[in-house]
Amino acid sequence: QTGAESTQAHSERLLLPPHSLSLSLCSADRGARRVEPATIGHTKMGNVSQFCNPRSLQAGTNRSRVFTVCSFCGCIMLPFSLLIALLFGLGSHTLAADLASRLQEGDASMSKGEYTAAAEHYSNYIEHNPTVVMGYSKRAAVYLQQKKFQEALLDLDKALEMDPSFIQGYLQRGLLFRHICRFEDSEINYEKILRIEAGHAVAQKELSQLQKAKSGFDQAKLLFENGDLPKAEEYLDKVVLVLSPECLKARLLKSRVLLKSKDYSGAVAEAARVLKTHEDNLEALLLRGKAYYYLADHDLAIRHYQKGLRLDPEHSELKKEYFKLKNLLKKTKNAEDAAEQNKYRAAVDEFKAALEIDPEHTAHNVHLYLGLCKVLVKLGRGKDAVNSCSSVLETNGELLEALIQRGEAKLLVEDWEGAVEDLKEAVNRDPQNRGAREALSRAERALKLSKRKDWYKILEVSKTASAAEIKRAYKKLALQWHPDKNVENKEEAEVKFLDIAAAYEVLGDEDKRVKYDRGEDVEEQHMSGPNFHFGGGGQTFTFHFEGGFPGGFGF
Repeated sequence: QTGAESTQAHSERLLLPPHSLSLSLCSADRGARRVEPATIGHTKMGNVSQFCNPRSLQAGTNRSRVFTVCSFCGCIMLPFSLLIALLFGLGSHTLAADLASRLQEGDASMSKGEYTAAAEHYSNYIEHNPTVVMGYSKRAAVYLQQKKFQEALLDLDKALEMDPSFIQGYLQRGLLFRHICRFEDSEINYEKILRIEAGHAVAQKELSQLQKAKSGFDQAKLLFENGDLPKAEEYLDKVVLVLSPECLKARLLKSRVLLKSKDYSGAVAEAARVLKTHEDNLEALLLRGKAYYYLADHDLAIRHYQKGLRLDPEHSELKKEYFKLKNLLKKTKNAEDAAEQNKYRAAVDEFKAALEIDPEHTAHNVHLYLGLCKVLVKLGRGKDAVNSCSSVLETNGELLEALIQRGEAKLLVEDWEGAVEDLKEAVNRDPQNRGAREALSRAERALKLSKRKDWYKILEVSKTASAAEIKRAYKKLALQWHPDKNVENKEEAEVKFLDIAAAYEVLGDEDKRVKYDRGEDVEEQHMSGPNFHFGGGGQTFTFHFEGGFPGGFGF
């Protein structure tokens, strides 16, 4: 075929009119533009020598640089590979059609979210058209979706190096920098667009969004430093991470905010987002390790600290947290070992030493306080034990063992009602808990005994007093409080005297004293023996004592 016939045949395959080429030109700032008809060569296609002199060519307005335009006549000059395809043909599919199809396939994959396939199609296009900026721009868009920011940046840098007036490239690079919160670099790109085309609407809008993101981040940092944690988190969530979703600095700051707010699970999740893409980020390893530490997941905390220290053995914060945790675990083990060996006083000291390491570590300290409470109960230090168990229950009110131990401690300080209340709640939670049921039984008996009169206390003797000591105490108090000897406070004396006589009626009788000591009821009103009475003011007080009034004296 002649050159003209070949061109006509292949133009038909490309659905183009003979001797002309209609191109759709992509421009980010102006949208699609079309240049047509574009005559290839000056007047005819038969002789290659008739094509424009390259010295008369100038760059076309198309940002993709698929063609150049003759400055002499305005005709379009196509790349040599495409000219050869049009002039001489390359089988049923021309090179031009093949290249176009790669872009189309890439676009189709991109629209379906098949980013790996899209990147492959665009890479094939770039391989055959390494000087065409469109291919780099499209592949950079794929890399942005895949969060491959370094690869996207390389493509955009290449495109803008080839065409410093490529506005779409500046927009993409500005957006990339904003997403990773390189705010100054982002601003430079938008300013370059505005120098190329003053008043560019998209660039102005993006610049405004950039300024909001930068201002929001600065405000969040200030709020964090001032201790306004909820407001700092709000700025990060609603401003910074909306406009700059891949901002490492913002995510690390949010992790610190959550850590300080004691939302440890949230801090773990936020730091994990950073480590997913930057696995060696030391600050993220530190923050996630601290969050696991405060969740009392000490194994995971140590793993994070150790990984960070392998990367930087002299990192001061990582070293501090690592050795603090190791010391805490050592003190805890020492305390538990001492308690198991019944070295209760040593255990108390070790538990207290462990608690001093980090008073804010409530998830671990709750177990230290419980261990301390148990050994204090063993030592009979009821008041201190109550305080320790109360510290446990303030942190975790559902811990059954703490409730039982506090009940035992309250028995030691004779808080009978408090002991019954704690132990009843424990039995209600776990009816099968034998220890709780036995402790409740003791507490209820103690409460019942507490509501009767304490004859030992009335006679001012100890519970181990001998019969002779009880008798002497009774004689002394009976003389002291006899109503006839207390004319000025006779009513009070009568009450005291009755209690003194009743106390001796029980404690002066060996069988009744034994029953009383066991907590059994003693029916004082059925006492037997000869009458003893005193009178005055129309009242008569009668008592019954076996063998008469002790000491053989009367009033």
